[in-house]
Amino acid sequence: MLDIRETDLPGIGRKFQLETRSGEKAVVILHDDGRREVYQFEPDDPDESKCIVTLDDEESRQLAGIIGGMSYRPKALENIEMALEDLIIEWYKIPPHAKCNGITIGELKVRQRTGTTIIAVIEKNQRKIINPGPDHVLVSDATMIIAGSRKQINHLKQILSGQE
Repeated sequence: MLDIRETDLPGIGRKFQLETRSGEKAVVILHDDGRREVYQFEPDDPDESKCIVTLDDEESRQLAGIIGGMSYRPKALENIEMALEDLIIEWYKIPPHAKCNGITIGELKVRQRTGTTIIAVIEKNQRKIINPGPDHVLVSDATMIIAGSRKQINHLKQILSGQE
Protein backbone atom coordinates (compact mmCIF):
# COMPACT_ATOMS: atom_id res chain seq x y z
CA MET A 1 0.00 0.00 0.00
CA LEU A 2 1.30 3.43 -0.94
CA ASP A 3 1.96 5.73 2.03
CA ILE A 4 0.20 9.06 1.46
CA ARG A 5 0.06 11.56 4.30
CA GLU A 6 -2.58 14.29 4.34
CA THR A 7 -2.25 17.53 6.26
CA ASP A 8 -4.76 20.37 6.55
CA LEU A 9 -3.27 23.76 5.75
CA PRO A 10 -5.68 26.27 7.38
CA GLY A 11 -6.47 29.15 5.06
CA ILE A 12 -4.59 27.47 2.21
CA GLY A 13 -6.05 24.01 1.56
CA ARG A 14 -4.66 20.53 2.00
CA LYS A 15 -1.23 18.95 1.51
CA PHE A 16 -0.67 15.39 0.26
CA GLN A 17 2.79 13.90 0.68
CA LEU A 18 3.79 10.59 -0.85
CA GLU A 19 6.89 8.53 -1.01
CA THR A 20 7.22 6.28 -4.04
CA ARG A 21 8.42 2.69 -3.91
CA SER A 22 11.72 3.91 -5.34
CA GLY A 23 12.17 6.32 -2.40
CA GLU A 24 11.33 9.57 -4.17
CA LYS A 25 9.17 12.07 -2.30
CA ALA A 26 6.55 14.37 -3.80
CA VAL A 27 4.04 16.81 -2.36
CA VAL A 28 0.81 18.07 -3.91
CA ILE A 29 -0.86 21.11 -2.38
CA LEU A 30 -4.54 21.61 -3.21
CA HIS A 31 -5.40 25.24 -2.61
CA ASP A 32 -8.91 26.24 -1.56
CA ASP A 33 -9.16 28.33 -4.77
CA GLY A 34 -8.66 25.19 -6.93
CA ARG A 35 -4.97 25.62 -7.78
CA ARG A 36 -2.61 22.71 -7.32
CA GLU A 37 1.14 22.83 -6.81
CA VAL A 38 3.37 19.82 -7.27
CA TYR A 39 6.71 19.74 -5.45
CA GLN A 40 9.60 17.33 -5.80
CA PHE A 41 12.07 16.77 -2.98
CA GLU A 42 15.76 16.44 -3.64
CA PRO A 43 16.97 12.90 -2.77
CA ASP A 44 20.19 14.21 -1.20
CA ASP A 45 18.42 16.82 0.93
CA PRO A 46 14.95 15.78 2.19
CA ASP A 47 14.23 19.35 3.32
CA GLU A 48 14.96 20.91 -0.09
CA SER A 49 12.09 20.98 -2.58
CA LYS A 50 11.26 22.75 -5.79
CA CYS A 51 7.88 23.55 -7.29
CA ILE A 52 7.62 21.62 -10.53
CA VAL A 53 4.31 23.01 -11.75
CA THR A 54 1.25 25.01 -10.68
CA LEU A 55 -2.07 23.93 -12.22
CA ASP A 56 -5.63 25.21 -12.11
CA ASP A 57 -8.53 22.83 -11.38
CA GLU A 58 -9.22 21.88 -15.02
CA GLU A 59 -5.53 21.36 -15.79
CA SER A 60 -5.18 19.18 -12.68
CA ARG A 61 -8.08 16.95 -13.69
CA GLN A 62 -6.71 16.58 -17.21
CA LEU A 63 -3.26 15.70 -15.88
CA ALA A 64 -4.80 13.19 -13.47
CA GLY A 65 -6.52 11.52 -16.41
CA ILE A 66 -3.27 11.39 -18.35
CA ILE A 67 -1.32 9.96 -15.44
CA GLY A 68 -4.11 7.48 -14.76
CA GLY A 69 -4.11 6.41 -18.41
CA MET A 70 -7.70 7.50 -18.95
CA SER A 71 -7.37 10.02 -21.74
CA TYR A 72 -4.64 8.87 -24.12
CA ARG A 73 -4.77 5.87 -26.40
CA PRO A 74 -1.66 5.49 -28.57
CA LYS A 75 -2.57 5.28 -32.26
CA ALA A 76 -0.34 2.24 -32.74
CA LEU A 77 -2.39 0.20 -30.30
CA GLU A 78 -5.80 -1.17 -31.14
CA ASN A 79 -6.71 -1.39 -27.50
CA ILE A 80 -5.50 -0.57 -24.07
CA GLU A 81 -6.53 -2.40 -21.01
CA MET A 82 -6.33 -1.75 -17.35
CA ALA A 83 -6.60 -4.81 -15.12
CA LEU A 84 -8.31 -4.49 -11.76
CA GLU A 85 -8.06 -8.08 -10.54
CA ASP A 86 -10.62 -9.86 -12.77
CA LEU A 87 -12.13 -6.66 -14.15
CA ILE A 88 -10.71 -5.45 -17.43
CA ILE A 89 -11.49 -2.07 -18.98
CA GLU A 90 -10.60 -2.08 -22.66
CA TRP A 91 -10.77 0.36 -25.55
CA TYR A 92 -11.95 -1.46 -28.69
CA LYS A 93 -12.15 0.20 -32.10
CA ILE A 94 -14.89 -1.30 -34.27
CA PRO A 95 -13.24 -2.34 -37.55
CA PRO A 96 -14.80 -1.30 -40.88
CA HIS A 97 -15.77 -4.88 -41.76
CA ALA A 98 -17.42 -5.65 -38.38
CA LYS A 99 -20.80 -7.42 -38.59
CA CYS A 100 -22.15 -5.15 -35.81
CA ASN A 101 -22.00 -2.09 -38.07
CA GLY A 102 -25.47 -0.51 -38.09
CA ILE A 103 -26.87 -2.75 -35.34
CA THR A 104 -28.00 -1.50 -31.92
CA ILE A 105 -26.56 -2.62 -28.60
CA GLY A 106 -30.03 -3.94 -27.68
CA GLU A 107 -30.32 -6.02 -30.86
CA LEU A 108 -26.97 -7.62 -30.07
CA LYS A 109 -28.08 -8.27 -26.45
CA VAL A 110 -24.56 -7.37 -25.35
CA ARG A 111 -25.05 -7.53 -21.59
CA GLN A 112 -27.33 -10.59 -21.64
CA ARG A 113 -25.06 -12.61 -23.95
CA THR A 114 -21.64 -11.56 -22.65
CA GLY A 115 -22.00 -9.92 -19.23
CA THR A 116 -19.91 -6.96 -20.41
CA THR A 117 -20.82 -3.33 -19.90
CA ILE A 118 -20.30 -0.70 -22.57
CA ILE A 119 -19.14 2.28 -20.52
CA ALA A 120 -18.88 4.73 -23.41
CA VAL A 121 -18.63 5.05 -27.17
CA ILE A 122 -16.38 7.60 -28.85
CA GLU A 123 -17.48 8.14 -32.41
CA LYS A 124 -15.18 8.94 -35.34
CA ASN A 125 -16.06 12.66 -35.06
CA GLN A 126 -14.95 12.50 -31.35
CA ARG A 127 -18.53 12.75 -30.04
CA LYS A 128 -18.67 10.87 -26.74
CA ILE A 129 -21.68 8.88 -25.61
CA ILE A 130 -21.40 7.96 -21.93
CA ASN A 131 -23.34 4.86 -20.88
CA PRO A 132 -25.00 4.27 -24.27
CA GLY A 133 -28.44 2.71 -24.11
CA PRO A 134 -29.78 -0.34 -25.93
CA ASP A 135 -30.96 1.83 -28.85
CA HIS A 136 -27.44 3.11 -29.60
CA VAL A 137 -26.37 2.06 -33.12
CA LEU A 138 -22.79 0.78 -33.39
CA VAL A 139 -20.76 2.02 -36.35
CA SER A 140 -17.34 1.23 -37.73
CA ASP A 141 -14.38 3.29 -36.56
CA ALA A 142 -16.13 4.11 -33.27
CA THR A 143 -14.19 3.21 -30.14
CA MET A 144 -16.06 1.40 -27.39
CA ILE A 145 -14.88 1.44 -23.80
CA ILE A 146 -16.01 -1.87 -22.36
CA ALA A 147 -15.73 -3.52 -18.96
CA GLY A 148 -15.84 -7.17 -18.03
CA SER A 149 -13.65 -10.21 -17.54
CA ARG A 150 -11.14 -11.18 -20.24
CA LYS A 151 -13.43 -14.06 -21.29
CA GLN A 152 -16.50 -11.79 -21.47
CA ILE A 153 -14.69 -9.15 -23.53
CA ASN A 154 -13.35 -11.76 -25.96
CA HIS A 155 -16.90 -13.12 -26.33
CA LEU A 156 -18.17 -9.61 -27.10
CA LYS A 157 -15.47 -9.14 -29.76
CA GLN A 158 -16.59 -12.40 -31.41
CA ILE A 159 -20.18 -11.16 -31.50
CA LEU A 160 -19.17 -7.75 -32.87
CA SER A 161 -17.09 -9.32 -35.64
CA GLY A 162 -19.80 -11.85 -36.52
CA GLN A 163 -17.81 -14.91 -35.47
CA GLU A 164 -20.66 -16.05 -33.29
